[in-house]
Amino acid sequence: MQIDLPHLTLVTGGARSGKSRHAEILARATGLPRRYVATAQALDDEMADRIAQHRADRGGDWETFEAPLDLGPALAVAPPQSVTLIDCATLWLTNHLLAGHDLPAAMAGLRAAIAACPGRVIVVTNEVGWGIVPGDALSRQFRDEQGRLNQRLAQDAGLVVAVMAGLPLALKGALPDLSAVPA
Repeated sequence: MQIDLPHLTLVTGGARSGKSRHAEILARATGLPRRYVATAQALDDEMADRIAQHRADRGGDWETFEAPLDLGPALAVAPPQSVTLIDCATLWLTNHLLAGHDLPAAMAGLRAAIAACPGRVIVVTNEVGWGIVPGDALSRQFRDEQGRLNQRLAQDAGLVVAVMAGLPLALKGALPDLSAVPA
Protein backbone atom coordinates (compact mmCIF):
# COMPACT_ATOMS: atom_id res chain seq x y z
CA MET A 1 0.00 0.00 0.00
CA GLN A 2 1.23 3.47 -0.85
CA ILE A 3 -0.28 6.79 0.09
CA ASP A 4 -0.10 10.08 -1.75
CA LEU A 5 0.73 13.15 0.29
CA PRO A 6 0.40 16.80 -0.74
CA HIS A 7 3.55 18.76 -1.48
CA LEU A 8 3.73 19.89 2.18
CA THR A 9 2.49 18.02 5.24
CA LEU A 10 2.84 19.61 8.69
CA VAL A 11 2.86 17.37 11.77
CA THR A 12 2.57 19.20 15.08
CA GLY A 13 2.14 18.31 18.72
CA GLY A 14 3.69 18.60 22.13
CA ALA A 15 6.90 17.07 23.40
CA ARG A 16 6.84 13.27 23.25
CA SER A 17 3.41 13.31 21.63
CA GLY A 18 4.40 10.85 18.90
CA LYS A 19 4.64 13.49 16.15
CA SER A 20 8.05 12.39 14.81
CA ARG A 21 7.00 8.75 14.78
CA HIS A 22 3.80 9.62 12.94
CA ALA A 23 5.74 11.71 10.40
CA GLU A 24 8.11 8.79 9.80
CA ILE A 25 5.15 6.44 9.28
CA LEU A 26 3.67 8.87 6.75
CA ALA A 27 6.98 9.07 4.91
CA ARG A 28 7.35 5.27 4.80
CA ALA A 29 3.77 4.88 3.61
CA THR A 30 4.46 6.94 0.48
CA GLY A 31 6.74 4.20 -0.82
CA LEU A 32 9.09 6.94 -2.06
CA PRO A 33 12.79 7.22 -1.28
CA ARG A 34 13.06 8.85 2.15
CA ARG A 35 15.28 11.75 3.12
CA TYR A 36 15.71 13.06 6.66
CA VAL A 37 16.82 16.62 7.40
CA ALA A 38 17.94 16.89 11.01
CA THR A 39 18.00 20.33 12.62
CA ALA A 40 19.24 19.28 16.07
CA GLN A 41 22.77 19.98 17.18
CA ALA A 42 24.61 17.68 19.60
CA LEU A 43 25.79 20.42 21.95
CA ASP A 44 25.95 18.09 24.97
CA ASP A 45 26.07 14.36 25.71
CA GLU A 46 22.34 14.08 26.43
CA MET A 47 21.44 15.62 23.06
CA ALA A 48 23.99 13.42 21.30
CA ASP A 49 22.29 10.39 22.89
CA ARG A 50 18.86 11.64 21.76
CA ILE A 51 20.11 12.09 18.19
CA ALA A 52 21.66 8.62 18.18
CA GLN A 53 18.41 7.10 19.48
CA HIS A 54 16.34 8.89 16.82
CA ARG A 55 18.71 7.63 14.12
CA ALA A 56 18.55 4.05 15.46
CA ASP A 57 14.74 4.18 15.73
CA ARG A 58 14.46 5.46 12.15
CA GLY A 59 16.66 2.76 10.67
CA GLY A 60 19.34 3.04 8.03
CA ASP A 61 17.19 3.36 4.93
CA TRP A 62 16.99 7.17 5.07
CA GLU A 63 19.34 9.60 3.37
CA THR A 64 20.25 11.96 6.19
CA PHE A 65 21.25 15.63 6.04
CA GLU A 66 22.43 17.67 9.02
CA ALA A 67 21.08 21.21 8.58
CA PRO A 68 20.69 23.18 11.80
CA LEU A 69 20.20 26.50 9.97
CA ASP A 70 20.10 26.35 6.17
CA LEU A 71 17.59 23.79 4.93
CA GLY A 72 17.61 25.13 1.36
CA PRO A 73 20.47 23.03 -0.04
CA ALA A 74 19.05 19.74 1.27
CA LEU A 75 15.61 20.57 -0.11
CA ALA A 76 16.92 21.78 -3.47
CA VAL A 77 18.55 18.42 -4.27
CA ALA A 78 15.50 16.32 -3.45
CA PRO A 79 14.48 14.08 -6.35
CA PRO A 80 10.94 14.77 -7.60
CA GLN A 81 9.87 11.28 -6.56
CA SER A 82 11.03 11.49 -2.94
CA VAL A 83 9.81 12.54 0.47
CA THR A 84 11.89 14.72 2.78
CA LEU A 85 11.13 14.81 6.49
CA ILE A 86 12.37 17.90 8.36
CA ASP A 87 12.65 17.19 12.08
CA CYS A 88 12.12 19.69 13.44
CA ALA A 89 11.08 23.28 12.73
CA THR A 90 11.18 24.06 16.45
CA LEU A 91 14.90 23.33 16.80
CA TRP A 92 15.53 25.09 13.48
CA LEU A 93 13.82 28.22 14.84
CA THR A 94 15.70 27.92 18.15
CA ASN A 95 19.00 27.76 16.27
CA HIS A 96 18.15 30.95 14.37
CA LEU A 97 16.87 32.76 17.47
CA LEU A 98 19.97 31.95 19.51
CA ALA A 99 22.22 32.98 16.61
CA GLY A 100 20.50 36.39 16.53
CA HIS A 101 19.27 35.99 12.96
CA ASP A 102 16.44 37.91 11.31
CA LEU A 103 13.58 35.49 12.07
CA PRO A 104 11.03 36.83 9.55
CA ALA A 105 13.67 36.56 6.81
CA ALA A 106 14.64 33.05 7.93
CA MET A 107 10.99 31.96 7.94
CA ALA A 108 10.42 33.42 4.48
CA GLY A 109 13.52 31.59 3.25
CA LEU A 110 12.31 28.31 4.72
CA ARG A 111 8.89 28.67 3.12
CA ALA A 112 10.49 29.49 -0.25
CA ALA A 113 12.83 26.50 -0.01
CA ILE A 114 9.91 24.18 0.79
CA ALA A 115 7.83 25.60 -2.08
CA ALA A 116 10.75 25.09 -4.50
CA CYS A 117 11.53 21.56 -3.32
CA PRO A 118 10.95 19.10 -6.20
CA GLY A 119 9.75 16.31 -3.88
CA ARG A 120 7.22 16.05 -1.10
CA VAL A 121 8.05 17.55 2.30
CA ILE A 122 6.91 16.64 5.80
CA VAL A 123 7.74 19.13 8.56
CA VAL A 124 7.60 18.21 12.24
CA THR A 125 7.03 21.10 14.65
CA ASN A 126 6.05 21.65 18.27
CA GLU A 127 3.01 23.39 19.65
CA VAL A 128 4.50 25.45 22.46
CA GLY A 129 1.90 28.09 23.26
CA TRP A 130 -0.59 26.08 25.32
CA GLY A 131 1.11 26.63 28.66
CA ILE A 132 1.62 29.64 30.88
CA VAL A 133 3.09 32.87 29.57
CA PRO A 134 6.88 32.50 29.91
CA GLY A 135 8.56 34.64 32.54
CA ASP A 136 11.35 36.09 30.41
CA ALA A 137 11.54 38.04 27.16
CA LEU A 138 13.56 35.49 25.18
CA SER A 139 11.15 32.68 26.02
CA ARG A 140 8.14 34.85 25.13
CA GLN A 141 9.77 35.80 21.83
CA PHE A 142 10.43 32.13 21.06
CA ARG A 143 6.84 31.14 21.89
CA ASP A 144 5.44 33.94 19.71
CA GLU A 145 7.75 33.24 16.77
CA GLN A 146 7.07 29.48 16.96
CA GLY A 147 3.35 30.21 16.79
CA ARG A 148 3.86 32.47 13.79
CA LEU A 149 6.01 29.88 12.01
CA ASN A 150 3.48 27.13 12.65
CA GLN A 151 0.66 29.30 11.30
CA ARG A 152 2.60 30.08 8.11
CA LEU A 153 3.58 26.46 7.53
CA ALA A 154 0.00 25.33 8.16
CA GLN A 155 -1.23 27.90 5.65
CA ASP A 156 1.12 26.43 3.02
CA ALA A 157 0.40 22.78 3.85
CA GLY A 158 -2.16 20.58 2.17
CA LEU A 159 -2.28 18.31 5.23
CA VAL A 160 -1.86 19.41 8.85
CA VAL A 161 -1.86 16.72 11.53
CA ALA A 162 -1.87 17.28 15.28
CA VAL A 163 -0.60 14.35 17.34
CA MET A 164 -1.61 13.94 20.96
CA ALA A 165 -0.84 10.84 23.03
CA GLY A 166 0.32 9.16 19.83
CA LEU A 167 -3.02 9.71 18.11
CA PRO A 168 -3.18 11.75 14.89
CA LEU A 169 -5.95 14.25 14.27
CA ALA A 170 -6.35 16.01 10.92
CA LEU A 171 -6.58 19.78 11.32
CA LYS A 172 -6.46 20.41 7.57
CA GLY A 173 -6.93 17.85 4.80
CA ALA A 174 -7.75 14.19 5.32
CA LEU A 175 -5.70 11.64 7.21
CA PRO A 176 -4.52 8.89 4.90
CA ASP A 177 -5.45 5.30 5.76
CA LEU A 178 -2.36 3.89 7.47
CA SER A 179 -3.96 0.68 8.71
CA ALA A 180 -1.81 -1.49 6.42
CA VAL A 181 1.43 0.35 7.20
CA PRO A 182 3.75 -1.29 9.75
CA ALA A 183 4.29 0.99 12.75
